[in-house]
Amino acid sequence: MAAIHYRTADVDGFNIFYREAGRPGAPKLLLLHGYPSSGHMFRDLIPLLAERFHIVAPDLPGFGQSDMPSRDTFAYTFDNLADVIDRFTTTVGFDRFALYVFDYGAPTGFRIASRHPERITGIVSQNGNAYLEGLSDAWNPIQAYWQDPTPENRSVLRDMLKPETTRWQYVHGVADESLVSPDGIALDNHYLARPGADESQLDLFGDYRTNVALYPTFQAYFREHKPPFLAIWGKHDPFFLPAGAEAYKRDMPDAVVRLLDTGHFALETHAAEIAEAIIDQFGR
Repeated sequence: MAAIHYRTADVDGFNIFYREAGRPGAPKLLLLHGYPSSGHMFRDLIPLLAERFHIVAPDLPGFGQSDMPSRDTFAYTFDNLADVIDRFTTTVGFDRFALYVFDYGAPTGFRIASRHPERITGIVSQNGNAYLEGLSDAWNPIQAYWQDPTPENRSVLRDMLKPETTRWQYVHGVADESLVSPDGIALDNHYLARPGADESQLDLFGDYRTNVALYPTFQAYFREHKPPFLAIWGKHDPFFLPAGAEAYKRDMPDAVVRLLDTGHFALETHAAEIAEAIIDQFGR
């Protein structure tokens, strides 16, 4: 089994923790996690792909083991997450690479791809949305906060930071909950419980509206550049509907869409199937 190295990169004074595996010189693959997780979510996927790819999986700013600066010194916006990860890729020598994006990793990665289309060799979107029809009604409380950012509407969103909500995100739509390791859930809740994490995460909930506003920009990138694309989706995701996966074919007719019988955190139950699909499309 390929070794996984645990490293930290200095990105203009910002410490970004990342996992790295595979042979330098192999096709590069950047893995971008979502809310409320970290690169730990890729723990089962990385060994399955490391023989074919040079893999790097950073923790986004404010997540996992990466720096979580005060909101006084760092604005928690998706533009800023993308700026830091964009610089991270050059710091670690990822000049051309494929993207695996999940949840928050999608608007982060799609910003980078739109800025630097020449650097992107392909995209895997695992429950990473870029179309309005992919948004479920679970977004209604967050959208209410976008439209009226009052303290009351912000306070409603604190329910999404509760430990029981994290567990629900992991197990909703999973046929056999015993297949979902409690360790990832516990780790995510540990990070959410850090002082200040609640406010930074609420800031990102509010800023998610900028991602929706950029959907036309992301879609224009897909239409113009048509990167090799795999949309692989837990079809019982309570946040991002299967229609969001199918919509990619509107702008990229050659995109491959696969729906899996699981929920939002599809890697918890279907890592082997996802790895096989990636190798079939990008690694042979």
